Amino acid sequence: MRKAFICPTKYVQGENELLNLGYFVSTFGKTALLIAHKDDVARVKEQLQQTAEQYGISFVESGFSGECSRKEVARLQQVAKDNNCDCTIGLGGGKAIDTSKCVAEGEALIIVPTIAATDAPTSHSAVLYTEEGSFDDYAYFKQSPSVVLIDTTIISKAPTRFLVSGMGDALSTYFEARATSAAYANVNAGLPCGFREKKCGEAKSTKTALALAKLCYHTLLEDGVSAKHACDKNQVTKALENIIEANILLSGLGFESGGLAAAHAIHDGLTLFEGTHKYYHGEKVAFGTIVQLVLENAPKTELDEVLNFCLSVGLPVCLNDIGIDSYTEDELKLAAEKACIPEESIHSMPFPVTTEAVVAAIVTADSIGKDFKKKMERNHEKTNQ
Repeated sequence: MRKAFICPTKYVQGENELLNLGYFVSTFGKTALLIAHKDDVARVKEQLQQTAEQYGISFVESGFSGECSRKEVARLQQVAKDNNCDCTIGLGGGKAIDTSKCVAEGEALIIVPTIAATDAPTSHSAVLYTEEGSFDDYAYFKQSPSVVLIDTTIISKAPTRFLVSGMGDALSTYFEARATSAAYANVNAGLPCGFREKKCGEAKSTKTALALAKLCYHTLLEDGVSAKHACDKNQVTKALENIIEANILLSGLGFESGGLAAAHAIHDGLTLFEGTHKYYHGEKVAFGTIVQLVLENAPKTELDEVLNFCLSVGLPVCLNDIGIDSYTEDELKLAAEKACIPEESIHSMPFPVTTEAVVAAIVTADSIGKDFKKKMERNHEKTNQ
């Protein structure tokens, strides 16, 4: 059996760590292409100037358009070439990070997230969009980023909703990795570089990936609530440090080397509902995780544990919570069909999944989530009387 595990060359996390960015640039050379939205650059301008002076390096600002498109990637590769850049930096959120991966193509890449909203920073994959913002393709590169640099001080000052969304994305990691392992399904870690249509690698998950995914889940349960309170007050605590690590590193390694399953596929299907578009990826994945647990008939104690965690940190537990206030049978069927297309990760579940089964699981999960939410509200009212 062929197994695979992939990870960044170096992961560094700490307070005010952005001040050391210049050092990591200097390990490649003197000049770095900086791919970041202008607002993110403005937030950390002082730290960038300080680290550049301290380590004798320079940043080439790219005028990033904000969209990870093939045209923008080609433009930025030319900017890097014209300025003899020794490495590429992706600083900010998902689009800047994915664009930097495409520009670097697996070489000399430093990722600096300014929010902990997803587990994408550590991965060797990216999502390409058209210039108008529609989905184009997935891209995979020969290796993960050379350096992932996490400044917890900066992340603590970002809106708490980003951190909570990251917990929603991380919540699915263990359950999807567990399903993938049970099914002996393939994981992304074994893929060669190239675009999705060129994929030919097949590999199964390792025990290492499943262990990291499980640790991710336990960390969320132990530190999620405390980390949320810390972020509300823009404070870096041990709990916040642990959750940032869970959201980015543990979840990142867990999803890429452990595998995706129903939760992310159901997320993809539910995006057909326009009401979901104002909600973040991780928020929708959290509900997708609940649907997956219903789909596999998970023990009630496990489902209740997940529901309780979601409510404790403010993650969705029903369709209303992700902007779906009403739906028709046909609309729900279309969403389920999208979740079940041949290339979706739902087929990594350890049993055959049908459109009808997904519809039933969504409706049931919605009902269970609503009832659980009402029950917790009643208990809260009794406690306060």
